[in-house]
Amino acid sequence: MKINFLKWMFSVFVVTLLFSCNYNSNKMMKTPKDYTFSSSPTEKSPIYVLAVSDIIQLKLYTNDGTSLIDFTAIDNAQGVRQAVDQVQYLIDFDGFCKLPILGKVELRGKTLREAEKYLEELYSKYYIKPFVVVRVLNRRITIFTGGGGSGKVVTLQNENVNLVEALALAGGLTDISKAKRIKLVRGDLSNPQVFLFDFSTLEGIKAADFVMQANDIVYVEFRGNIVREAIRDIAPIISLITSTLTLIIVVDRLNAN
Repeated sequence: MKINFLKWMFSVFVVTLLFSCNYNSNKMMKTPKDYTFSSSPTEKSPIYVLAVSDIIQLKLYTNDGTSLIDFTAIDNAQGVRQAVDQVQYLIDFDGFCKLPILGKVELRGKTLREAEKYLEELYSKYYIKPFVVVRVLNRRITIFTGGGGSGKVVTLQNENVNLVEALALAGGLTDISKAKRIKLVRGDLSNPQVFLFDFSTLEGIKAADFVMQANDIVYVEFRGNIVREAIRDIAPIISLITSTLTLIIVVDRLNAN
């Protein structure tokens, strides 16, 4: 009996150890208790800033918009000029974008209005009163709204989408989401900025009024259900241990006989 009791206690210890290693193992972006989060931007009307890997659409007009400069046109089979819709230009890893006539131009770090004004100045060397319109086509963010396989990639259609709107586009928070633990990861993943928001109060939501940038990652922590996860994780282990103990008991009795 003493041997069987020791075996049983050892089995319980193994189960506890395995469960503790597996509990909440699906949680992402864990930070230590003393982690220093980045300060939220304080500007009143934050705006979108062009970044590496942004894909832009450029439209150029002359005479302050009265005549289109069709530098994307091609000749069809009949020799008639036809415009190519939505020609796209990529901002490369070095922050430069290769544009018609101008060649490589640095756009990283500029707002859309700043980029338009800058390009108007550059194109003024070639055209009379150029008027430039820049639009970003691939602004996407990744949002995890709290457990249950709820990750989504959201395309930002509007220029100034804040965190509250982004969460709404992803379907809002789930029943197990922690509104007081919303993390936003921005920038180079090797050395990112990490912001922490508390949406459980109105004061916390006020601090989240800044514009989402392309490639931002939003992660909402979730409440783990200890009982449910324990049953799910321990059940197969208990079954294996029970079968093993049964086999040990049978072998002991056969040896005793």
